[in-house]
Amino acid sequence: MILNKIYVDRLIETALLEDINYLDTTTDYLIDEAQENSAVFLAKSDGILCGIEVALRVFEILQPKGFEVKVYKRDGDELVKGDIIAEIHGKTRTILKGERTALNLIQHMSGIATATSKAVNLVKGTKASIADTRKTLPGMRPLQKYAVTVGGGRNHRYNLSDAAMLKDNHIDAGGGIANAVAKLKTKLGHMTKIELEVRNLDELRQALEAGVDVIMLDNMPCEMMKEAVEITAGRALLEASGGITDETLRDIAQTGVDIISMGALTHSVKAFDISLKISG
Repeated sequence: MILNKIYVDRLIETALLEDINYLDTTTDYLIDEAQENSAVFLAKSDGILCGIEVALRVFEILQPKGFEVKVYKRDGDELVKGDIIAEIHGKTRTILKGERTALNLIQHMSGIATATSKAVNLVKGTKASIADTRKTLPGMRPLQKYAVTVGGGRNHRYNLSDAAMLKDNHIDAGGGIANAVAKLKTKLGHMTKIELEVRNLDELRQALEAGVDVIMLDNMPCEMMKEAVEITAGRALLEASGGITDETLRDIAQTGVDIISMGALTHSVKAFDISLKISG
């Protein structure tokens, strides 16, 4: 996944306006406009880096000319506590005004990449891939989904336009599995896939009969998932979802499902600890 620079700049500008408003009371009254300093981004724990270019862009927007950067670690690199990620040099006001916004972004993105990498490693050796969901923060979805790919995961549909996905409420409102799928097939283009959520093996059989492309096994116990894999026999991709944790991840992967989607990768991830320290 590649981040759109226009989106990144707009997001950063919104964040800066939210944080600075019209004046940085402390910095603008304390620091002379001509003063310059260097600073370093420092890893405070072990994990996967994500968002360094986004973080640096914060300062470039605040100071379009004369801002200098040395990058030592790139997105996807493994970090060890104490690693210097990047060094910056520019106006002191620029560094102080951009610090919080830059850290908010890089810490959140690195947290997602680190959590995703852990999940990917937990299922290593199985056929299962790790995917995200649409459980993202408003306005942050591109950054969050990018961070998942940096951590070695895959993106589920980006938004409601990408694919048809029938969850329990769609099925109930649409007159049942067979009727809902048949109606969709009369209207969808040939490039659009259909995924359907099932809660038991009876619904699984109905989904297979209807000819969907992907079947989501919602909150199923592992033994039922194993049966679902046997019944499906490769006729559709199987996605496990619902309440998945690091403790249950390996067992779920070993059932033979193709995809494991985890909302926790984006909606409740712990920020990765990175600091920005003025060094001279």
